[in-house]
Amino acid sequence: MPREIDSPLFHTDDAGYAGNICSCGKHASQMQMAHGDGHPAAQQHLRRIRSQDPEPLSNDVVEESVLRALFPQAAQRRGFLRAVGANTARAAIASMFPLDALQAMAQEKNGAIEKKDLKIGFIALTCAAPLIMADPLGFYRKQGLNVSLNKTAGWALIRDKMINKEYDASHFLSPMPLAMSIGAGSHPVQMRIATIQNINGQAITLHVKHKDKRNPGQWNGFRFAVPFEYSMHNFLLRYYLAENGLDPDRDVQIRVTPPPEMVANLRAGNIDGFLGPDPFNQRAVYDEVGFIHILSKEIWDGHPCCAFGMSEDFVKQNPNTFAALFRAVLTAAAMARDPANRSLVAKVISPAAYLNQPETVVEQVLTGRFADGLGNVKTVPGRADFDPVPWDSMAVWILSQLKRWGYVKGEIDYKGIAERVLLLTDAKKYMKELGQPVPDGAYRKHMIMGKEFDPAKADAYVNSFAIKRTS
Repeated sequence: MPREIDSPLFHTDDAGYAGNICSCGKHASQMQMAHGDGHPAAQQHLRRIRSQDPEPLSNDVVEESVLRALFPQAAQRRGFLRAVGANTARAAIASMFPLDALQAMAQEKNGAIEKKDLKIGFIALTCAAPLIMADPLGFYRKQGLNVSLNKTAGWALIRDKMINKEYDASHFLSPMPLAMSIGAGSHPVQMRIATIQNINGQAITLHVKHKDKRNPGQWNGFRFAVPFEYSMHNFLLRYYLAENGLDPDRDVQIRVTPPPEMVANLRAGNIDGFLGPDPFNQRAVYDEVGFIHILSKEIWDGHPCCAFGMSEDFVKQNPNTFAALFRAVLTAAAMARDPANRSLVAKVISPAAYLNQPETVVEQVLTGRFADGLGNVKTVPGRADFDPVPWDSMAVWILSQLKRWGYVKGEIDYKGIAERVLLLTDAKKYMKELGQPVPDGAYRKHMIMGKEFDPAKADAYVNSFAIKRTS
């Protein structure tokens, strides 16, 4: 049954404007595909969202999110609004969502903000949802920060701008701060990972001409794109290929391609596929040039994708600013993690200033109900998630892959590097202050394609693979 949206902000009709998609992935429902445009009230709201007036966007989206959490059923929401009226409802919601409390917390616990005007870099990906949505939803402002989000063309540029201190903090690929800290691919600059921006959220997408080549054994000679050498995309693609008997350095070509250029390269036939970030896997389906072969969740469920971080110098020189940033992004991550908010998050981050993507593409990624390009509509709720905990064991796995594929030589101090880069203790501290669940421990065992990774035995893990570049 189509999910009904009913509040002062949203309306739907029997066509099921929200919550469903068609089999081609371009429409909100099969009915909309057959009959054209969606509901006029919803279209009017979309125009309002895309006007990018931050204050009403912040209020409306937050109120809608809390209203949904309090009253999951549409009938309950209608009854509540009829009983108390819109103004009383808004006041009640404002009392429950602690934006003012967060602002007070920043002022009382942290003292004066050392640097209020900040430049934060990001790539236009769904992975960056928490740090992006914290801007229009006002989470940075509530912490006393004036943040300028800077859309950046590629990861090498992100790296360079962070090294040159042109950005104060940034959206990172999770392996990047580790590589930068040990001098892999650039001169060493100590970086810190404050949070994992998202887990899962990637896929292997192939050109539609390869629909009859679903077996990786048929991929000899294929050309694949990944967004950066020091990326989970590169390491997961290599892992998947090797587990299927293909040497990623000899049997296929792997090219570094900026994410926004992946779909165009697929369309032009320059590549046969890519292991890329969303929304570009879904965009390839939307544009009818690709199909989703496998989600990265199916390779390693819960793997880190992107991170939020800054230099160690920034943390030391601006401890109060750092704490305020941490709280803002953690608050956004908690909102993004709630499945009830995913459609709203898609509305917030889809406009031109951020992802510049069709909303239906972004919503399919975030809700996990999506067209796969093979004529199917799949439901995978964990396709993308937003668990912010920077587990040290994740860093150890990344370091093990840097060693496995020859990006670093010799002995690696896995534990020392992981704990020097990942700010797990700080993450737990601020999560606790915000009333968020705080997990125990630092090192977890992870399961990747049926094989257990024990972070205490990283070298043995690397040496257990037949295909590697350690010598």
